[in-house]
Amino acid sequence: MEIINSAIGTPLGYLMFACYRLLGSYGGAVILFTLLTKVVMFPISLLVQKNSIKMVKMKPQLDMLRYQYVDDNDAFLDAQAALYKKERYSPMAGVVPLLLQIPIIFGLLDVVYKPLKHLLHLSPHLQAAFVEKTAELMGATLDGLGSTAQLAVVERVRAIPESFASIPGGAEAVRQIQGLNMNFLGVNLAAVPDIRVLDGLFLIPVLAGLSALLMCWVQNKVNVLQIEQNKLSQWGMTLFMIAFSAFFAFLVPAGVGLYWTFGNLFSIGVMFLCNAVYSPKAYIDYGLLDEMKRAAAQDKIRQRENAARAKRDYKAFFSPENRGNIRVMFYSEGSGFYKYFRALIEALLRDTRLTIHYVTSDPNDAIFQKNEPRIRPYYVDETRLISLMMKLDADMVVMTTPDLEKYHIKRSRVREDVEYVFMDHGCSSDNLAYRTGALDAYDTLLVVSREQAIEARAIEKLRHVKKKRIIECGYGLIDDMIAAYQAMDRVENEKKTILIAPSWQYDNIMDSCLDDMVDALYGKGYRIVIRPHPQYVRRFPARMKEIIRRYGDRMGDDFAIETDFSSNVTVYTADLVVTDWSGIAFEFSFTTDKPSLFINTQMKVVNEDWQKIPLVPFDITARSKVGRQVEKSQVKDLAPVVEELLAHQEDYKERIAALKRQHFYNLGRSGEVGAQYIIHRLRRRYGLEDLELSPAGEDSSGL
Repeated sequence: MEIINSAIGTPLGYLMFACYRLLGSYGGAVILFTLLTKVVMFPISLLVQKNSIKMVKMKPQLDMLRYQYVDDNDAFLDAQAALYKKERYSPMAGVVPLLLQIPIIFGLLDVVYKPLKHLLHLSPHLQAAFVEKTAELMGATLDGLGSTAQLAVVERVRAIPESFASIPGGAEAVRQIQGLNMNFLGVNLAAVPDIRVLDGLFLIPVLAGLSALLMCWVQNKVNVLQIEQNKLSQWGMTLFMIAFSAFFAFLVPAGVGLYWTFGNLFSIGVMFLCNAVYSPKAYIDYGLLDEMKRAAAQDKIRQRENAARAKRDYKAFFSPENRGNIRVMFYSEGSGFYKYFRALIEALLRDTRLTIHYVTSDPNDAIFQKNEPRIRPYYVDETRLISLMMKLDADMVVMTTPDLEKYHIKRSRVREDVEYVFMDHGCSSDNLAYRTGALDAYDTLLVVSREQAIEARAIEKLRHVKKKRIIECGYGLIDDMIAAYQAMDRVENEKKTILIAPSWQYDNIMDSCLDDMVDALYGKGYRIVIRPHPQYVRRFPARMKEIIRRYGDRMGDDFAIETDFSSNVTVYTADLVVTDWSGIAFEFSFTTDKPSLFINTQMKVVNEDWQKIPLVPFDITARSKVGRQVEKSQVKDLAPVVEELLAHQEDYKERIAALKRQHFYNLGRSGEVGAQYIIHRLRRRYGLEDLELSPAGEDSSGL
């Protein structure tokens, strides 16, 4: 430690020596020394400022990544590291000033404790001689004097200078030591404050704490990072800094406490200078950040408001009336999921007298508006959902939620014989769309297609997990969309309508190439409709607002941005869908038999191990079958590709229809098939009489 202190203390000692010679005041020298260290470190402060601006600027993108990888921390960390690299952001840059403060403090301690060396520049021989003489006069050993040996020399020389007359060549040194003034405004800066003594020294820790309070107050107002912290974090850090500064100043000589105090005060000036050189407002979209904060605050308010309702519905779910009488329960993550259950639930209502218990995590779920006495809806928030699932007493649970048993949703700990049924809510690859082992804990899979069934068996074999019942069900949503489309009065568009409907994943076309796409197609005789993903609108309202503002001058008959998702009319009436990796392209093409255009942005991959089974996902193989693929770099030349697809719609029609018949199980009958399976399983458990099938149910079940 002595070597380190000397290595750092020696150059700082020369700086302190210069300050002392210039001002002739030890306290003034400490203050000037503090100012000079801030000047020397100012370029580093600027680098930290730039790095902090990057951090705040990246916040919307980081939030997007958190939503994208909400349950996959490893994937989030990888994506975060890639974003940091792209933006040249260093997470460690913010601690550089703190790391530099540590050696400066050690060096300053060395300067304070060794005035003979650093302020008077006495030879090592004279320093040792004076220390030995002081130890002799005090009746102490050299080790006993410790780090304060040279400070003890100064006190003894001033008190009894004649005692040091015998030291060869020491007369001049005695004169210099007597002239050394380590007081500042009546305070001995070489002494250590005592918390038990209320004197001038006691003011140094008090001033250190007050300077920390002032610095943190200003920092919370002007520092680019601190501004983004919530009040609790801001004042938590403030209280910590006050306590730390005062406590630290009680442990070290008052000269170091004075350095710390003025270091805090000079830091205020540094903050304003950094903001003047690199103004955060020039780089950060604060309007966007404010919108995100307001949205987050509103979400918290809504959660608090809905807590009482969730408590009431939770209690109703576990009422004595329901105990032991829940045959089938559906769980929905949000209002938009009923469309996947609709055909199945309506078939059960038609063919049985079953009561459907429908648990949702969305207080505004449309299920609450349905006037069906045999559907009992319950709103249960995320906190109570954990308990509800673990205490569940039901015969069968149908969900579209993957990762059962992996995260917050667990199998029942009350009954081991609950049958958990996973209902696929997409026609794409489960191997690509879900995390490794996402379906392992399910008993039954209602699959959409042959590809999904083959994938499921391959994954079971790869992971050595139990074989599940795989029911060749089909896709209720596509059945409903096809039926609705066929029932429409279809009229050919006067102008070909191009629907731009991206996903909301990282690198989606809304964020990566929308301007180039619109520039390539606008004014070419098409009607353009931009329909962002509902999650994009919900999660990034300010960004959506900016897009609407940016295209405000183009809004009209030939250009529209659609944020109302209550109807699929736009999807049905479009002539071409342009997307990245959103499943809407397959829903559009399989509903209308019209082609889709895919922009090859970064592929949406949830399962990083998807290539471990030797099957190419449907999401990849089908892109070239239902339309065309274009690289993101080629978007500026999109018009000829669009023209070609629109000109050859009839050629694609038969191709898409054939793929649809080959891909989906039970087109038009998926709800009935799924209901038949549930009826069959419940009948095996309870028998026909206990299940109370209606006559229609007895006939339609075929069992």
